[in-house]
Amino acid sequence: MTATVPTPRTAAALAARRRGTDAALGRVRDAITRLRREKARVSVAAVARHANVSRTFLYDHPEARAAIASAMAEVGEHRAQLLADQGQEREATWRERALNAEDALKAAHTEILAQRTRIGELLGQVRDLEAEWTQEAVQRITTENTTLKQRVRQLTTDNRALDERLKAARSNLRFQDRRVADLEAQITDPGSET
Repeated sequence: MTATVPTPRTAAALAARRRGTDAALGRVRDAITRLRREKARVSVAAVARHANVSRTFLYDHPEARAAIASAMAEVGEHRAQLLADQGQEREATWRERALNAEDALKAAHTEILAQRTRIGELLGQVRDLEAEWTQEAVQRITTENTTLKQRVRQLTTDNRALDERLKAARSNLRFQDRRVADLEAQITDPGSET
């Protein structure tokens, strides 16, 4: 296996990043010294404020964590242990989040590839369907569709007329039933009429 040699530009960027990190670590050490001298409480927030760095920087760099932990050890072992545990928990949480994000990204890429394949298949089917229909076939189908729509309208009208006739016939039948019942009542009781 051969090691890759960084390009001068990459090496310069890495060196600049190291210098920035070293400067920030120096500010962290100075902030801890100042807090001790002032007899102020040493905490991650206080060091971050005085050193002008983020809390994430303090948790992510082992040297910074160790410096803060040793400063807090003077106050009590409990606080130092808490800081170390928090650092490990955060590191584990970030690692887990990164792995979850990586898995989600792989799943998204797989889904996108499947969707693109499906879209390609469907576009091919559309092209195949368009190629099968000639102008005459489209015109014939359009004419048949218009004829069928007219037939549906005619049947709907006929259905409505027949429905109205059925209602009228039922009404006449009810009237006739009442008339027959009245006549039967008159026949059975001829004296009630007068």
